Amino acid sequence: MLKICLLSPKGPLYRHRGGIFKKSLRYSPLTLPTLAALIPPEIEHELSVFDEGIEDIPAEIEADIVGITVITGTARRSYELANQFRRRGITVVLGGPHVTLVPNDAAPHADAIVVGYSEDTWPQLLHDFLAGELKPKYVQAPDLSLAGRPQARRDLIKTNRYARTHVFEATRGCVHRCDFCVVPFAWGRSPYQKPVEEVVDEIRSTRARRAIFVDLNLIADRNYAMELFEALTPLNLKWGGLSTSLLARDDELLEACSRSGCIGLLIGFESISHAGLKRITKGFNDPAMYAEWIDKFHSAGIAINGTFVFGLDDQTTGVFEETAQFVIDTGIDLPRFAILTPFPGTALFKRLEAEDRITTRNWEMYDGQHVVFEPAQMSEDALRQGNMAAWRQVYSYRSIAQRMRHTPVSKLMFLGANMGYRFYAHRLDQFYTCDWQLMSMPLQSQENY
Repeated sequence: MLKICLLSPKGPLYRHRGGIFKKSLRYSPLTLPTLAALIPPEIEHELSVFDEGIEDIPAEIEADIVGITVITGTARRSYELANQFRRRGITVVLGGPHVTLVPNDAAPHADAIVVGYSEDTWPQLLHDFLAGELKPKYVQAPDLSLAGRPQARRDLIKTNRYARTHVFEATRGCVHRCDFCVVPFAWGRSPYQKPVEEVVDEIRSTRARRAIFVDLNLIADRNYAMELFEALTPLNLKWGGLSTSLLARDDELLEACSRSGCIGLLIGFESISHAGLKRITKGFNDPAMYAEWIDKFHSAGIAINGTFVFGLDDQTTGVFEETAQFVIDTGIDLPRFAILTPFPGTALFKRLEAEDRITTRNWEMYDGQHVVFEPAQMSEDALRQGNMAAWRQVYSYRSIAQRMRHTPVSKLMFLGANMGYRFYAHRLDQFYTCDWQLMSMPLQSQENY
């Protein structure tokens, strides 16, 4: 009987103990349930699954092989766990976005790494392990298809720990090449798509009435998006997801999206400056049109989770107040701000590295709220403090009340989300620290940090 353990380590933002995203703002990730579903049925096994965002990882896990999914912000924690398991003679496999972006960074901490998506490589890896022929590296084939795959093992999700467990995925990837985004550099620009009928079948099997699509850009392929929206319409589903601002330029597609039950979208506006957008190769955004587009989304009954980035080369210290006021004036329902983060393997990282502006390779700080490079027109401290000030300004009681006048969703839903983010906005300096990690490690391992 093969004992398999799947782990998702988390950084300070998502730690369950005193974390800022309480149950009301968390949804269940699909990675581990998907990996569980991909275990070949002919392999007799015992499976354990742990998401450190909601629970402690047991100190003495009994396993023959451990699979750990790694994002850049959790790489150090992932490596520490991997090293502990390997010292106990347990085989460790590392995969995920960080491993795909910089495989050589992860390889020394694992018996095997998985680069790219694992639909085919994870089953093959398990067969190889049982045969005593485990390879050090498994790489996704370019002809990967998402069709005909088993549905995620939703029975493994601890439903009482998440606000939303009806989480779905129709597509992966994005056609754009924003130079700060990990997606085009990890997986290329050709989107992967599940057959629409399979997406609908999975939704129906869960009897979901509210859902979240975790697709990075649901409208990357217009024809597919239109087919999906039309198929969702009869389901009487209320859903949220991610899109680009391009949706606001396509009245037919926007109407279909709204008709399908969409009530909220995360839109990456990134900057209110043309120059800044051009530098990060997101020129299809047009700040002059933002207000009009936001109105169009609201008129379609869609609330906006609008995201902005601070630290672009054209930005001075005036950008924080200017952006925050823009958010309030236009009534963005749930604004979010991030500090520009040059994730390893991206074009942004390579450019800043060539300019000798990367100040740390402590991956734990690559979380969107730490400054890990030298800004062009302000100090690192000014960027850090300005980001916190913008958060607090848009989540003041007065600003929440002003923005609530524009929202197309219920006031109860709006207030619930905004009060959750207000809690976060006023505690950035408390939650974005690294002390939790040292406190959770055995004493003998702290000397490595």
